[in-house]
Amino acid sequence: MARIAGVNIPTNKRVQIALTSIYGIGPKAAKEICEVVSIPAPKRVNELSDAEVIKIREAIDRGYMVEGDLRRDVSMNIKRLMDLGCYRGIRHRRGLPVRGQRTHTNARTRKGPARAIAGKRK
Repeated sequence: MARIAGVNIPTNKRVQIALTSIYGIGPKAAKEICEVVSIPAPKRVNELSDAEVIKIREAIDRGYMVEGDLRRDVSMNIKRLMDLGCYRGIRHRRGLPVRGQRTHTNARTRKGPARAIAGKRK
């Protein structure tokens, strides 16, 4: 089992797909990493040599912010917005959609399950 950036990546998947299990690496970044390290597309993680795993690890360390550092950076950015008291920060604080979506209907993912209102019956 290959361990890259503190994550055990799935062994039976193709390298390009398996790298996306690391927080902060999407399909595009995974493809770029495979090209830099010169790993062929159909190669699977369990076929990788130790040298190739080390090359992948170094490429990620060199060019990408992943896992703990990225999570910390994102949470600090959100905390900064909340401390400033700007519109986006207030929306984060109240648990409402931040990017201008409607809340009259929908937005249930962000607001949580619907709560009954007393005396609303007709």
